[in-house]
Amino acid sequence: MTARSAKAAAPRRPRRTTPVRPPRGGRPPGGPRGLHIRLRRAWDRPLTAYYLILGGSLLITVLGLVMVYSASQIKALQSGLAPTFFFRKQLLAAVLGSGLLVLAARLSVRVHRMLAYPLLAGSVFLMCLVQIPDIGVAVNGNQNWISLGGPFQMQPSEFGKLALVLWGADLLARKQDRRLLTQWKHLLVPLIPVTFLVLGLIMLGGDMGTAIILTAILFGLLWLAGAPTRLFVGVLGAASAIGALLIMTSANRMSRLACIGATDPGPGDQCWQAVHGIYALASGGFFGSGLGASMEKWGELPEPHTDFIFAITGEELGLAGTLSVLALFAALGYAGIRVAGRTEDPFVRYAAGGVTTWITAQAVINVGAVLGLLPIAGVPLPLFSYGGSALLPTMFAIGLLIAFARDEPAARAALAMRQPVFGRRPAGVRWKTMRRRVKKRPSGER
Repeated sequence: MTARSAKAAAPRRPRRTTPVRPPRGGRPPGGPRGLHIRLRRAWDRPLTAYYLILGGSLLITVLGLVMVYSASQIKALQSGLAPTFFFRKQLLAAVLGSGLLVLAARLSVRVHRMLAYPLLAGSVFLMCLVQIPDIGVAVNGNQNWISLGGPFQMQPSEFGKLALVLWGADLLARKQDRRLLTQWKHLLVPLIPVTFLVLGLIMLGGDMGTAIILTAILFGLLWLAGAPTRLFVGVLGAASAIGALLIMTSANRMSRLACIGATDPGPGDQCWQAVHGIYALASGGFFGSGLGASMEKWGELPEPHTDFIFAITGEELGLAGTLSVLALFAALGYAGIRVAGRTEDPFVRYAAGGVTTWITAQAVINVGAVLGLLPIAGVPLPLFSYGGSALLPTMFAIGLLIAFARDEPAARAALAMRQPVFGRRPAGVRWKTMRRRVKKRPSGER
C-alpha cells in the first residue's frame, strides 16, 4: 500500500463548524426567542398602525352596538318606546359614520387642511345658536343641543372637538413652516384665544366634561409643538385655576367631586349613580352574568347606555370584557402615537396627535368616572356609548388616522405591493427597509 493510498484510506476528521446566525429577515429560530422575534417583526411592519386603527375602531364600534342594544332596552320600555329604539338610532349613526370614515380616509391631506376653517366657523356658529332659547335644547341641565326635528338632536360641541384638532394642526403647521413657533406669541396667538372662545360657548351651556376634553386637546397640541416648560406650566396653571373656580361655584359639580371613591349613596342619594356603577362592575365577576342579564339596567343605574355603558359591560361581560375594551383603546392610542411619531409632515403630526389625545383622554375620563377614580364628567365612551353626535365626528377622526397611516412611505409601498398587476403581483421586488422598496438584484451581482 502506497503512502498516497494509505492517506486516502484514513478516516477524515470532521471540521469544526461554528453556528451561523440566520440573516436579518430570514427564518427565526424556534422556542420563546423565535416567538419574540416573530412578534417584533410583525409589530414593526409598515401596515401595523393601519391595521390597528382600522381593526380596533371597528371592533369597538361593533361591540358598542351590541352593548347599546343590551343596555338600552329597559330604558326604552320605561319611556314607552320600542325596545330597539336607541339601538336603531345608534345603528343609523354608525352607518353614517362609516361613510364619513371612508370619506376621511380617501381625502388628501390638502383637502383636510382646507376643511379646517369652514368646520371651525360652522361649529362656532352652531354653538352660538344653542344659546338661543327657542333653538337650544337642555338635556340633564346642560343646554348644548339643537333639535333637528322628531327624536333627532345634535350636539355642536362634539363637532367642535374635530374642528379644534384640524384648525389647530393647520395653524401650527403653517407657523412651523415659517419658523415662527420659537416665539411664544406665535405659539399662543391665536390658538389660545380661539380655544377659550370655544370653551366659553360650551361652558355657557354648563358642559364641563366637553370643556375638559377640549382643554386636553389644546395641551396635546402645545406639547407636540414643543412649547417651553414654563409656558406649558403657565397655561396649565391658568386652566386649572379657572376649572377650580367653576367647580367651587357649582353645587352640582362639588357633589360630583365628593362622590369620588364613594361606597354608599350618601345623603339625598347624591352618589347614587357612582355607587351603582361600582355595584354593576362588582357583580360581573371575571366572565360576567351573561349578555342581556344585567340587573342594574332595570332602573337602578341612570344612563346605562350612555355615560355608564362601561359599567353594564363589566356586569354582563365581566372583567374579561372590560379588559378587552381597554386593550382595544390602548392599541388605538398606540397606533395614533406611532403615526404622529413617524411622519415628516407637521400637519399630520399635529392632527394625529390631537385626535389621539382627544380619544384617549375621553376614554380615560369616562372609565375613571365609572371606576370611581374621577368625578362624573358626563362624557361618553368614544365609539362605544350611545349618541350619534359623538359617534359621527369621532369616526371621521378615525378616518383621519387611517388616511395618515396609509400615507407613510413604507405603508404606501406595502399597499402597492398588495395591488395586483394584470391579475398577479409584481415580481422581483423585495423589502429591504421599512421606508422604501428596492428591486431584487439578479443572482451573482454584488
